[in-house]
Amino acid sequence: MIPEAQVRLCVIGDGAKWIWNQVSALFPTAVQILDDYHCREPVHQVASLPFGDDAVQAQAWVEATMARLFWGYVPWAIARLQALQPRDAQAAEEIRKLLGFLRNRAERLHDRGARKGGYPIGSGGIEAANKSISHVRLKRSGAWWYVEKASHMLALRCATYNGTFERVFEIYTRQALQKHRGRPSVRIT
Repeated sequence: MIPEAQVRLCVIGDGAKWIWNQVSALFPTAVQILDDYHCREPVHQVASLPFGDDAVQAQAWVEATMARLFWGYVPWAIARLQALQPRDAQAAEEIRKLLGFLRNRAERLHDRGARKGGYPIGSGGIEAANKSISHVRLKRSGAWWYVEKASHMLALRCATYNGTFERVFEIYTRQALQKHRGRPSVRIT
């Protein structure tokens, strides 16, 4: 509906490399943000390894690490991670994996800048919208639909929710009329 050059695009995703390759190919101007949950999850996993049963110290380390990442101090967070003393080989391996994870996604860890720019840092809002717009229609008891028509139906539901239904319907009507007028008329005598 709106040309891409006239909108601000933001893509929030998990750490999967293939997702970011697709995003870069399809939306090269989009702001790319690593979903907060998908960043917190591996940080929490690592926190339990060097601190053992000391949950308070592990939680303090998680909060400090996440604060550094929020403010964009990724190199500082990496340096503090490297300073951890792993208790065993498993802990060392998990720390190594988290270091790689953060290094490979450093450009997507700019939560403070995203917040200042008005972008979300988590995918919860999108997931909730997806649930209320598409799942309610497609997965409700007794609902039926044709697979080939589902994306059109969901586009109409999105237009209803974002207030552009009238405009979308006008465009659809105009296109349908043009398509119809382009066909040769058939007379039955």
